[in-house]
Amino acid sequence: MTKQPLLDATGVAKRYGAVAALKNASLSLLPGEVHALMGANGAGKSTLVKILTGAISANSGRILLRGEERDIRSPANARRAGLVPVYQEPSLIPDLDILSNLRLTRTPVEPFREWVRELGVPDLDLRETARDVPLAIQRVLDLARALAVEPDVLLLDEMTAALPANLAERVLDVVRRQSKTGRSVIFISHRFVEIAALCDRATVLRDGETVGVVDIAPGVEERIVELMLGAKVDKRRAAQTRSGPEARPEGRTRIAVRSLRVGAKLHDVSFDLRDGEVAGVVALEGQGQDELFAALAGSIKPDGGIIEVDGQAVRFTHPADAIEAGIAYVPGDRTEALAMQQSVRENIALPFSAVFRNWGPINRRREDAAVQSAIERLQIDTRAQREVQRLSGGNQQKVTIARWIAADARTLLCFDPTRGIDVGTKQEIYKLLRQLADQGKSILFYTSELEEIQLVCDRAIVIFGGRVVDVLPVGIADEAALTRAAYGLPRDASADVGILAHHAASDRAVTP
Repeated sequence: MTKQPLLDATGVAKRYGAVAALKNASLSLLPGEVHALMGANGAGKSTLVKILTGAISANSGRILLRGEERDIRSPANARRAGLVPVYQEPSLIPDLDILSNLRLTRTPVEPFREWVRELGVPDLDLRETARDVPLAIQRVLDLARALAVEPDVLLLDEMTAALPANLAERVLDVVRRQSKTGRSVIFISHRFVEIAALCDRATVLRDGETVGVVDIAPGVEERIVELMLGAKVDKRRAAQTRSGPEARPEGRTRIAVRSLRVGAKLHDVSFDLRDGEVAGVVALEGQGQDELFAALAGSIKPDGGIIEVDGQAVRFTHPADAIEAGIAYVPGDRTEALAMQQSVRENIALPFSAVFRNWGPINRRREDAAVQSAIERLQIDTRAQREVQRLSGGNQQKVTIARWIAADARTLLCFDPTRGIDVGTKQEIYKLLRQLADQGKSILFYTSELEEIQLVCDRAIVIFGGRVVDVLPVGIADEAALTRAAYGLPRDASADVGILAHHAASDRAVTP
């Protein structure tokens, strides 16, 4: 007997002026099902989730819940109906403490505490201000807040994208348990290993339309990519971005870090970043990587150690000092970097108007040429360029990078720059970073996805406990080696990794 869908959305459409965020989207969710919602950036995934949860209203379409048509007009209305989301960006009000955030959403405190502990955060102070909580923990708190109200449908938009592997595995375990209790989950992720481990089926969107629904089975990734992009993509992604892991000629040292100390997290970090290289940084959550990038970007003052730029010791007291030295920060959270209500052009041109030493008229012709060149080079979708907030997440991240390409920064500090970005846009960013390195730029690249190291980096700098514990050439920096190093284990290829092992699709029951 065929199950009646718990949630059935058909013909959903949403327009913003001339831009169609959704044209004809459909999604059918069964009771107890974990259902992947997939598509390239700009395909409409987040828009559909926001419509289902009342954050925005559709222009047309039908939503049936348990067979009854519903008009979901607000998040509170969706919450009462049992539809609760965890969005891609944290939804805690930053200036309020955690307890006040819970009261705003009428979240029961004790169930929330239990879920927080279950998700791997045992010691949480509810009086702590939300903005003082690390980004990864904010995501966990958002999920615990959603789980505390026992939703019938949990909607997770790139939930694991900003999480280290240990916290991500906790989240995946919780999703499995939700399914076993008969509750349903809509799961958005660009990580195929997670889709294979968790999901029963996948709905694929392309250009605002549902283009296919597939059962999850071994080898289905190729079919999903075809549906997402409309054409076959070579699965050997590394071959598209670089010729192989051969060693590159060593360039001149651009940045030298010696015995850097910051607060309680970064104890003793030393390394060189050379011209013409992409150096990867690998670390689990809270190992000091945030503090390292903040110190190099001039956002915080180190407690000790030396930073040299082109052989000269520097002291950055403000991000403007780092920018003056040709060092630019590209955050994973693009809302930190962008003026969301300004245009693409205005966002990219910001460095031109911020150079205070050059008072007087701005060379508009030079500025326009640099901005347009950056837009074309990164293939930024500017159809909604009046407001950056209307661009897809992938195009927003391109804007943050384009800004510093236009300003001709010599060094990019890229902190998880591909977080929450589709596979096609990731490929473009990988290729761009390699091109910049070939032109002599230096790039420090932190990623929460270990597979990216061999796709884009020349070597991997592994931080554990606030110290550099290993530096691996790219040729041996596979996920197993990086996992061992990230946990502070000695490099030993014969040892049983056994940590952060992914759940293969063949390990779960699949209905073909």
